[in-house]
Amino acid sequence: MTGRGLLARVRLRHRGPGSDFSLDAALEAPPGITMVLGPSGSGKSTLLSVLAGLTQPDEGRIAVGDQVWFDSSRGVSCPPHLRQVAMVFQSAALFPHMTALGNVEFALGPSVPRRERQERAAALLAQMKVGHRAHQFPARLSGGETQRVALARAIARSPRLVLLDEPFSALDRELSLSLAREVCERLLALHVPVLFVTHDPEEALMYAERVWMVEHGAVRSCAHDEVPDASRGSPASGRVPLVGAVERSG
Repeated sequence: MTGRGLLARVRLRHRGPGSDFSLDAALEAPPGITMVLGPSGSGKSTLLSVLAGLTQPDEGRIAVGDQVWFDSSRGVSCPPHLRQVAMVFQSAALFPHMTALGNVEFALGPSVPRRERQERAAALLAQMKVGHRAHQFPARLSGGETQRVALARAIARSPRLVLLDEPFSALDRELSLSLAREVCERLLALHVPVLFVTHDPEEALMYAERVWMVEHGAVRSCAHDEVPDASRGSPASGRVPLVGAVERSG
């Protein structure tokens, strides 16, 4: 495991009226793209919420590189704002009263001088191919442009872990697959673990270096030839290697 990798072993049990949910995960993710695959309600989003610090597990340990974010045995629980995590959801949640540039500038924070904030924000938008939309407000952006701005904002503060919770599922399929590939290639350049939640086996196989399956709150590593094809109920194929990805067997 590289010094930049994610190591986590967590358990969470939730009991409520008419519901009983458990999350049990022991996982390891080096820098690169890990697809998190599973049906709705399986625990994918809960897993990301635990890693981001939005939900506290009952027990376990979460570490990224040399930083320990959670350790129940030592009473360590790093709050979300102190974890260097970039998280993007299906709903981009951009500030509607700020331009695309303003949204990214805001993420950089007031400690960065104004001119530097503007230059860095503009460069990030250009990297995400929406530099020409820098001065538009979110209401004037397309769905794909909105998610590009959200990603630029998310990575503005040099995260150690990137969490994507079905960020393109609201887009049409062709655009979703195309944008997922482009974004994954750009995120590889960060050299940090990227966890990309999806319920789409084709998307998982096309762009993942690794695949985790989440079923009823249990998380396991899954070989590419074990991933079921939703349309045929059999293992799928057709991976498209990403530029900059490290090829791994299995």
